[in-house]
Amino acid sequence: MTDTSYLVHGVFWPAPPESPGAPAALPVLRLQGPDGTFTETALDDGTRLGFRLAVEGTSCLGHHRVHGPGRRDHILCKGRSPSARGHQCERCFVADDFRLMHDFHRGGGVPPGLRSYLMQPHWLYIATFASGASKVGTASDLRKWQRLAEQGAVAASYIARAADGRVVRILEDLVTRDGGLPQQVRSAAKAAALAAPAPADQLNSRNAALADDARRLLPGADEDGFEVVTETWTRPRLAGRLCSGTARHAYPHALDSGAHGFTVRSVCGSFVLATLDGSNLEFVLDLGRLKGRTIELGRHSSEVPAVQEALF
Repeated sequence: MTDTSYLVHGVFWPAPPESPGAPAALPVLRLQGPDGTFTETALDDGTRLGFRLAVEGTSCLGHHRVHGPGRRDHILCKGRSPSARGHQCERCFVADDFRLMHDFHRGGGVPPGLRSYLMQPHWLYIATFASGASKVGTASDLRKWQRLAEQGAVAASYIARAADGRVVRILEDLVTRDGGLPQQVRSAAKAAALAAPAPADQLNSRNAALADDARRLLPGADEDGFEVVTETWTRPRLAGRLCSGTARHAYPHALDSGAHGFTVRSVCGSFVLATLDGSNLEFVLDLGRLKGRTIELGRHSSEVPAVQEALF
């Protein structure tokens, strides 16, 4: 048991340092200690995770200064101010370089470091989630695999490789406008779908069909600086059980208060398939709900639902 409070920065799938963009061995829960240093808890099949919510509400996670494709500074929020916009306070939101990237392809101004980051090669992809809901998205060359892993995709295909971030966002908007694919799927919808995922062959077929349709739209962009590609994303092995049709249930407790403890069995994005102490039932929960919250680690346990039969 510990009374040290940690600010949760989320679940990440870090690439091996020697091979940026390559698949990660294990995801991690990244925690910021009181002194500003970070610790990472690896999440694997069999990992026991126990914690309690230490304070109410969410705190700012700071902002980034970008110096190039592989170089950025994460500047922590002074005083852990309450979050106001997403996971940032107003001051950190305004100071964050990454907020400017979304208008870059429309002529928006960006600082030199972010421009260097955006001018690296980028990938356009189609991602499909456990219900069949799908989206179009982009990933930088250095985060080609991690971007999809952290979003919790069940199936995905790369459809284009662009010379830079400006071109890839023009292509992304084209697929949304002419193909009807959104650029976002809500986390709550992803979690709900993982409680009863569609069959794998159905999801793979849907993703492949949507990817083929999107590829046929790309020449209409009337842009140079990209090539159409046909490449399948490789899902993490650790996500296999969570993406399968085994019996499971939605986690019965909100993650904004109280004490929780469970054993991890499978991880897809920030979503976890876990067993509770004293029960052989499996539950789906989203550790992304902890982002920006302050927790204390310890030998805590989640309460098992009183009437388990009601879950069936």
